[in-house]
Amino acid sequence: MSSFSSEVKNELARVVGEQSCCHIAELASLMRMGGTMLIGGNSNLGITFTTENAAVARKVLSLIKNGFNLKTEVVVTRGRRLKKNNSYLLKVVPSPVVTSLLSALGIMRDDNINVGRDTGILRKSCCRRAYLRGAFLGGGSVNKPEGDYHLELVTGNQDFAKTLVRLLKNSGLPVGMTERKHDYIVYLKDGDAISSLLRIVGAHNALLAFENVRVVKEMRNQVNRLVNCETANLQKTVNAAVRQVENIRRIQETIGLDKLPQNLKDTAKLRLEYPDATLNELVDAAGGIVGKSGMNHRLRKLEEIACGLLHGGKDESQN
Repeated sequence: MSSFSSEVKNELARVVGEQSCCHIAELASLMRMGGTMLIGGNSNLGITFTTENAAVARKVLSLIKNGFNLKTEVVVTRGRRLKKNNSYLLKVVPSPVVTSLLSALGIMRDDNINVGRDTGILRKSCCRRAYLRGAFLGGGSVNKPEGDYHLELVTGNQDFAKTLVRLLKNSGLPVGMTERKHDYIVYLKDGDAISSLLRIVGAHNALLAFENVRVVKEMRNQVNRLVNCETANLQKTVNAAVRQVENIRRIQETIGLDKLPQNLKDTAKLRLEYPDATLNELVDAAGGIVGKSGMNHRLRKLEEIACGLLHGGKDESQN
């Protein structure tokens, strides 16, 4: 997970839902992402939740404790490999009350498991925001804003992934979904869309950091485009000037400049005198007796004459 993803999750873990219904929606989404059910004695149900982010673990524990009087256990597994994150396992001990929790979350309906169609807890906009926040906390990541724009939500539940896609589409975001091995990836690749989602879920500090970097990137890209355009124009001007000088040299060496009409002769000598000048600079050097369009016409005429001489055509200087 990138450090920026961790920063976003740490911030979102501190966001408190507006109402108790938002807490339910956020916890339901978190459980869809990282929770599993287990069966204990007397067929009582329990829950486990796994995450590598301590702030997310505290958030899940808080949401469970605030709404339900359940016995919970926390196990921290230290990463053995270099730079491997710790893993936090939250366990809700099996009891009859867990079924009430699962029913409130919409994961259980009567005695059946609801695989991922959480329409009942998503009627209010505040709950939809909380649900998306829980999805990011449980299985989201986002690239550092300095790199390519990419945010994704990863889940093994196809129905849940489709619910997330529908929510994001309803928010006007250009969302995509793909499969990767046994997971479903819901993703955003547009900077504006990622900014919008960060705002929707309440990651305001992360949004500010993201936008600051975006502004710098856009300015840098704009400068690069302008420099590239200027470079291309400069190269085009230089190439044209070199070609025009070559054409005039060819005329000079074959028929001589004196054979040209006076206006073309004057232009030819002007170009030889100022071989590196732009078209505007040539007009200024001519003292304003001819405009830019007229200067360009004369240079094209000289090119036609030179091409005619190169291919053995007749002298077009008098035409």
